[in-house]
Order: sequence, then C-alpha cells, then structure tokens
Amino acid sequence: MSMVPVFLYLAYFVLLNLLLVLIGYWFVRNTMIWQSWVLLMFSICSIHMAFLHEGAIIRMLVLIATTFTAMKVVAAAESYKGKPLSLSFRQWAAFAIGWAGMRPQPFETLGGETLPDAWSKIRYGMSRVLAGFALILVAHQLMMLPIDSDILYVMITAILLLAFSLILHFGLLSISAGMWRLSGASTYYLFKTPAKAKTLSEFWSKRWNLAFSEMTSITIFRPLKDKTGNITALIIAFAFSGLLHELALSVPVNSGYGLPLLYFIIQGIIVIVEKGLLTRKIKFLQNSVLARVWVFFWLVVPMPLLFHGQFINSVVWPLAGLTMK
Repeated sequence: MSMVPVFLYLAYFVLLNLLLVLIGYWFVRNTMIWQSWVLLMFSICSIHMAFLHEGAIIRMLVLIATTFTAMKVVAAAESYKGKPLSLSFRQWAAFAIGWAGMRPQPFETLGGETLPDAWSKIRYGMSRVLAGFALILVAHQLMMLPIDSDILYVMITAILLLAFSLILHFGLLSISAGMWRLSGASTYYLFKTPAKAKTLSEFWSKRWNLAFSEMTSITIFRPLKDKTGNITALIIAFAFSGLLHELALSVPVNSGYGLPLLYFIIQGIIVIVEKGLLTRKIKFLQNSVLARVWVFFWLVVPMPLLFHGQFINSVVWPLAGLTMK
C-alpha cells in the first residue's frame, strides 16, 4: 500500500481522537451517558474499518488508543453524574489524551504545585524501561542457542511478555504518572506491586492495571450492581474487560476470537468462588505463600487463552524484532 493512503489513515486517526476530545467534553458536561456509549461504538467501528488492511501492530495501536479515548468520555460522564464538572477543558484534554487511568478527578488539580514523589516515579519507570529492553536483548541472545524449537518458543515468549510489560506497564506509565505530578495532577502508579496480591480480587481491583479496573468499576459494575446484584454485575464487568481485550488482541490479527473473553470470564468466576472461600475462612487462603500460589495459578495457567498464538506470532515477536527459525 502506498504512503499516501497510510498518511491519510493516520491523519484520520488523529482527527477522530481530537473530535472525541472536543465532543466528549460536551457530553461529559451534559452527563450524556448513553450517547457516550454510542460514540464509543462508532469510534471503534470507524477506526477498525479505516485500518482494516493495515498490519497487525498498527491496527492494535490505533484500536487501543481510540478505545481508551472514547472510554474516557463514558467514564467521565458516569463520574460526574449528578455533580458539577470540576475540569476545565484544558484539564479534560490532558486527561483524555495524556493519561491511561480512567478517573478524571486527579486532573482537577492540574496546573497547581508540583506534588511529592514525582521524580521517584520517573526514576522507577526509567529503570523498568531499561530492564525491559535488557530482557529483549536476552531474548535475542537465546535465539542463537541450540535449544529445542518448542521450548525456545515458550521461553522467549514468556521473556518478551515480561519485557513489554516492564516497558509499558511499569515503565512508561510510571514515567507518565511522575511527569503529570510535576504539573500538579495527582496521578499514581497504575500497576502496584501485583506480586504481593494474596487474592485474585486484590490483584484485579487494587494492583493490576488500575486503568481497566477503574474503567469497569465506573462504567459497568457501579451502574449495574443495584439492578442486577453484585455477582451478575461483576461477571458482566469481567466480560466487558474481555471484550476490550478482544479488540486489542484478537481483532488486529483477525484470529483467536472468544479466547480473551473466555479468559476474563474464568477470572470473574474464580473471583466469585474465591470470595465464597474467604467467607468460609478456608485455611489455604489464609496462608500467604499458598494464597500467592493460588493467584499465580489462576492467572498463568489460562493465559494462553489471553495471549493466543496468532497474537504472539504477529505482534509480540515482531515488536521485538524476532521471528521463529
């Protein structure tokens, strides 16, 4: 495909996201919630069609970015329902474009004094970015070893998933949090020492990817829990998270449909089972070591459903500049 259409598609992506910010502020000011959901669906469909014939990596990036921008509108409209909007347009635009979290309130103080721990978050993030790139170098070196190809594939895939998580989740997002704190926004770590989680509920709600937990809590769980009950609302929230991961992991490679959704439905079911076990004070969950083994098992064993083969082969390995021999 020639460079002119690619340039036009990228221009459309930028224009669409800018329009989401402009229209979204009006939606949020007027608490237009169902209209925000319509805007989300339109944005996803239009960006999907525009980049339908592009490569998997660029499709993944534009789908994720557009979905996050549109979800900011839904989340902010829900957050300020029945409350006066405390964000200026400048603060809203910074939140919508420049921050991965889904709570707009931290940006109400944007433009104020520098907040504590800004530089420590930046240093923390930089160290994780360097660690991630070091792991990618390790993966490249492993490719030269005479190891069985199947074993090598599993080893390198695990290393690359960890590397990209360090670079993005613990690195760039931590740097972002620190940079915004320099400008007065009360931003925070979105990934908070997940290895310390002793329950799946703690892992998903308080430690791993708070952007997603905030998103599903604000837009799905809280609006539904009084109507459907906590258990149904929780399953729907996990299923919604699964659908968003379908957009990021299955749609770009046109394969693996339903697998990320199944992964998150399993997580939701196990969280509900876990709550029942904790209520009954089952002993193994009271032991910190066994509790962490429980969490690790349910996160990792079904993980091939989430990061399915075609996504690994078309996105993860190429991002690292690797191909199987």
